[in-house]
Amino acid sequence: MGLISGLLLLPLAPVRGVGWVADRLIDAAERELYDPDVVRGRLAALNDALDRGDIDLAQFEREEERLLDVLERRPPSLHRPAS
Repeated sequence: MGLISGLLLLPLAPVRGVGWVADRLIDAAERELYDPDVVRGRLAALNDALDRGDIDLAQFEREEERLLDVLERRPPSLHRPAS
């Protein structure tokens, strides 16, 4: 980036910084959403809730199906090209 373009684009630096932070947050959220260990932990907590009677069988089956779908599906790519 040249000196002139750097000076002209300087007012946009905070916007680019916010965009970069947003991208990092999205990446972290996707990693947590699709992390098999996290999903298995949620399944275990769901089983515990059913055993305690906190949820009924229908709620358990709906949530279990959703979690198993998440576990089976992997996003195409968790990593975006660096910008």
